[in-house]
Amino acid sequence: NAEHSPDELRARPEPEGDLRTIGQRWARPLWGLLPLLLAGASLGFNIDEALLTWVHKRHGEPSRQRVQHWRELMATSQTLAEPQKLEAVNSFFNRLTFTPDPQLWKQEDYWATPLETLAVGAGDCEDFALAKYFTLTALGVDESRLRLTYVKALKLNQPHMVLTYYPTPDAVPLVLDNLEPLIKPATERDDLAPVYSFNGTGLWLARQRGQGKPAGDSERLPLWREMLQRMRRETHPNDPEQSP
Repeated sequence: NAEHSPDELRARPEPEGDLRTIGQRWARPLWGLLPLLLAGASLGFNIDEALLTWVHKRHGEPSRQRVQHWRELMATSQTLAEPQKLEAVNSFFNRLTFTPDPQLWKQEDYWATPLETLAVGAGDCEDFALAKYFTLTALGVDESRLRLTYVKALKLNQPHMVLTYYPTPDAVPLVLDNLEPLIKPATERDDLAPVYSFNGTGLWLARQRGQGKPAGDSERLPLWREMLQRMRRETHPNDPEQSP
């Protein structure tokens, strides 16, 4: 499932080239969204024994084990080079079970936090991409190199989200995707057509015929705002006023 706010996504545009030029195909940042996105950059992970105990009490032992493995992943990956961090994180989350939002959350669209995704051991494309994004930023990957990218999956003829990684600003991005186990350059993913992307510093729309199109204010991504609010509550799992 995907959040269909921007007009471009609802229109499902045909590709104008491949994802190789994705970095040059976004319009100006939507500064109205910037304060909300920046709030996400300050969210960290404190996976201590108290949190593991809370997860076990609320969700059971399998959930606690998945969160424990997540903690171990971040501990063992801290000193890896960035390409190895990408491989480790992509593989870790792609092992989870793909489950559509209506079946998993009884909602048409729901962006789960990484903790929620691991607690249930399942998610959809947005959940996997978001979990990879926050884990990699926690591992020290500069968020300027990462973008949560909405695309049209051409073979499936439906919206889809992936995580893209730019080694340098002008580089061909690498695509971390739950549909494809291997991390591939965007030039090898002609089955995807970019629509818009965002990270902790802004949001960009894909250009069409060389013209950028404004996407509105922060209300265009309400699911992102709601997810960040839940992530903040997860930092206080023992507080009844804060716990999810």
